[in-house]
Amino acid sequence: MAFSIDTIAIAPWKYWAQVSPFSIALETTTESLSWQQLAARVDRYTRYLQLQGVTAGDVVTLVGKNQVETLWFYLASQQLGAIAALTMPQPIEALQGKLTTLYKSNQQRFVWFADNAATAYSETQLSQLDVTLLSYPVIESTELTFSAEDYQHDTLASIVFTSGSTGTPKAVAHTHRQHLASAQGLLSEFRFNQQNTWLLSLPLYHVSGLAIVYRWLFAGATLKVGSGSLTEDIIGASHASLVATQLKRLLDGKVELSLTHVLLGGSHVAHELALSATKQGIETWLGYGMTEAASTVTAKQIDRVSNAGHLLKNRDIKIVNERIYIGGQTIAKGYFYQGDLTSLVDDHGWFDSKDLGEWQGNELKIIGRADNQFISGGENVHCEEIEAVLNKIDGVTQSIVVPMEDAEFGHRPIAVLQTDTMATKDEYEMHLRAHLEKFKWPIAYYVMPQALLESGIKVSRKAVKEWLQSELKQSI
Repeated sequence: MAFSIDTIAIAPWKYWAQVSPFSIALETTTESLSWQQLAARVDRYTRYLQLQGVTAGDVVTLVGKNQVETLWFYLASQQLGAIAALTMPQPIEALQGKLTTLYKSNQQRFVWFADNAATAYSETQLSQLDVTLLSYPVIESTELTFSAEDYQHDTLASIVFTSGSTGTPKAVAHTHRQHLASAQGLLSEFRFNQQNTWLLSLPLYHVSGLAIVYRWLFAGATLKVGSGSLTEDIIGASHASLVATQLKRLLDGKVELSLTHVLLGGSHVAHELALSATKQGIETWLGYGMTEAASTVTAKQIDRVSNAGHLLKNRDIKIVNERIYIGGQTIAKGYFYQGDLTSLVDDHGWFDSKDLGEWQGNELKIIGRADNQFISGGENVHCEEIEAVLNKIDGVTQSIVVPMEDAEFGHRPIAVLQTDTMATKDEYEMHLRAHLEKFKWPIAYYVMPQALLESGIKVSRKAVKEWLQSELKQSI
């Protein structure tokens, strides 16, 4: 009864509504819906989009985080053959830039603002955006119809923007098949079935959040959409995608958990944390991935060996001069700009991840980003190499190393640490002495401000560098 990309041509929610109509598909803070009820709700939103003029190939922009209405609009767009573009609430200039990427000047701009996000803008600003604002559907009519053929596995499904940590965000476009291939590959090892519930714990505008939706659709399981309070939302969930600090807080807070599986990402994961989770019956995995590859590429159950795990089904990797290239069935169709796609792979189908790595047996070890390498005193230095050592120090939750210009050496590293117990420079160097050459030791240490920790799933390296530059200017 499993969903198959190759033999089943209809939308996954339509399939589960046929074969498992009364199983619980969705849980929210106010209701539980079966697959049959979910399919009917998606139909209602689909008819509403039709009334607004949305047709196959149009772009529907969804601005918000994890609100269930965003999910309805996402699935309804798919049912019409439209493309759903997901983005975070943001200042008007940033949103205008993304809308310019998504739409031609003469094209109708369909935009849904979740949770009244539109109220953050003035009427003048909204008029400048020149959008068709979508609202909650109030229609009950069944007169409008749509063809089952509007949904096709190989049509564009989503547009998700990259973080823009090293430049302007890019609009990455995936097909349904590419998302489902990603889900299939992970779930061939990471157990998740119809009896399980995965919490939508990450924003839909991140590929890691969207990947949760496709794992749910592939498995025919239950998706939980909560209120945004992790300690409350996690109750009753068997599966969750978290960062290490979230899992640690749940375990330290003695939250009553029904979790059986957690997929971790975003930062260093200590083996001790995995052991603590195991004592509570929680299997912890970590993964390596990116937006262009529809989330996870390699994964493993956490053990004492610190690397990114083995290659998952439907993906390929090759390493040339430490540079990681990714191929396979999950690589995006291209970068989207006003209806046109620019391929992101070379002539042989390989995507340059700009990450550096090496194989440890059949598992991938990430060395760092190619653009996070700098030269200090004529020597190549990787920020991530220093961070990996700092992260093993007791009391350090995570670290980000930033190269700063230096008249004598070209650049020298400075460390910004997430920690509750800041030690002295000498104490950190006692630990570094056994693991790193001296020219790689940071010349200064700073505590990471709380504002940077709350800015997203993972701390932006670009934001840390900008904050540190501001701090250094003030100290001059």
